[in-house]
Amino acid sequence: MQKYANSARAKCPEIPERVHPHLWRHTRAMHLYQREMDLTLVSQWCDHANLETTLIYAYADAEHKRQATARALGDSAVPGKVSLFPQPEPLLLYS
Repeated sequence: MQKYANSARAKCPEIPERVHPHLWRHTRAMHLYQREMDLTLVSQWCDHANLETTLIYAYADAEHKRQATARALGDSAVPGKVSLFPQPEPLLLYS
């Protein structure tokens, strides 16, 4: 495994010096989760007996959170589109 990690590191320097089988398993599970595979399916893919085991290392990175927000709010979450907090209409302003 170390031989393959050293070879891969030539193209991807982010690969840590010390690699182990669980690192590859965890990475694959996170890639599935980040590509919107349901967490219960990821848990089954990992062959975890309990979903809570998968939740230990299933986290949402900033991009995952941004995409989820965009899906939930539609255009209002896209930069340059309608604001989440639009300006009040002139009739509502108190002067």
